[in-house]
Amino acid sequence: MIDAGTRSGIRRMVMLGNHTPRQCGIATFTADLSSAIRHRYPKLDTFVVAMNDPEQAYPYPDCVRIEIAQEELASYRRAAALLNRRQVDVLSVQHEYGIYGGKAGSHVLALMRDAAMPIVTTLHTILAEPDAGQWAAMDEVIRLSERIVVMSSHGAGLLRKVHGVPRGKIDLIPHGIPSVPFQSQDKDRLGLGGKPVILTFGLLAPDKGIESVIEAMPGILERFPETVYVVLGATHPNIKAQHGESYRRMLQERARELGVADSIIFHNRFVALEELTGFLAAADIYITPYLKMEQITSGTLAYALGSGKAVISTPYLYAKELLADGRGILVPCRDPAAITREVVGLLGNDAGRMAMRRRAAEFGKTMTWPVVAGSYMASFRRAWQDFADREGAQKPRWAGGPVSLARPEALTPLESFGENV
Repeated sequence: MIDAGTRSGIRRMVMLGNHTPRQCGIATFTADLSSAIRHRYPKLDTFVVAMNDPEQAYPYPDCVRIEIAQEELASYRRAAALLNRRQVDVLSVQHEYGIYGGKAGSHVLALMRDAAMPIVTTLHTILAEPDAGQWAAMDEVIRLSERIVVMSSHGAGLLRKVHGVPRGKIDLIPHGIPSVPFQSQDKDRLGLGGKPVILTFGLLAPDKGIESVIEAMPGILERFPETVYVVLGATHPNIKAQHGESYRRMLQERARELGVADSIIFHNRFVALEELTGFLAAADIYITPYLKMEQITSGTLAYALGSGKAVISTPYLYAKELLADGRGILVPCRDPAAITREVVGLLGNDAGRMAMRRRAAEFGKTMTWPVVAGSYMASFRRAWQDFADREGAQKPRWAGGPVSLARPEALTPLESFGENV
């Protein structure tokens, strides 16, 4: 069987971003996407360039071959030189302002300018009202990228409106998710017996709005007294460095004040995928009560929906898109009464809850990591081809050997979700 990557001339693909064991959403995303690509395209040489924050080095797995010091500009240029020397065919950049050094993460531009290969950039944040530094940095990221990947149609629309990106340069690829058995209910292993389980997971920070669910618990327990709310996740490292565990302590104190502390379980740790899937399987309802309405992606929401959970969420941009067509329920921000009403409604209607779960699980089939890896490879092939055509050469700018220029199968811009923007 001919590998799809080598058939298109792509032999070596590199991903730039955070990587586990660093604890953040982009680190998990980079690890999962690079792993999915390696498994689907085993003949493709795939490795990672990892960003190190100023305070800590990490014991990375073997797939991380280059490390960059976040605040050291020369480190970015050295990394670009290494990628050129290793004859990399495509560079996949995970972009979030805060993970790169310089004003508005501008240090990464030095690497992107020096890189002698096509760049496909995935945008994890797109701001509706960027400041001058953020606007300039993003405009340059876009200019230096052969293709731009977004995870929602709202994100694509913002990109076109704020930065004037042509639709033909944008690929819409969903956030990847693991496969979780639809029928599994692993409550006994978690010590939760047959109790109704509400779950929120992810790194804790004040913008997560978890206090709204805690304040909804008295009304929920009045109707379903055995209900347990599980808050799974460590405090975000940046929040912990600045404020310690003050947010978690506030949540715990609020639960005690309301008399619901015995019905709330805080798991203060960053869990691996296998353990996370166990918690997802046990959950009856998943809640994201987030406070930032401009949020254009959420790995935790994607995981929950794809796992076939009944989901309640505040109406941030990504949730409005993902939970449309009856795949979930939206409630206003900071509205415990609405959360109480919707949780009680779902727990009291098994048939309705199951129908919502089936709609979510069906939609989630388009988001599994193997499917997402294939979509990314189509974007990489198109970027590689467009780059080669523009360069007017039979090979990329580095002095590599002969490569095939057969036109690759490509994504239809903005249509991998079956949507038009």
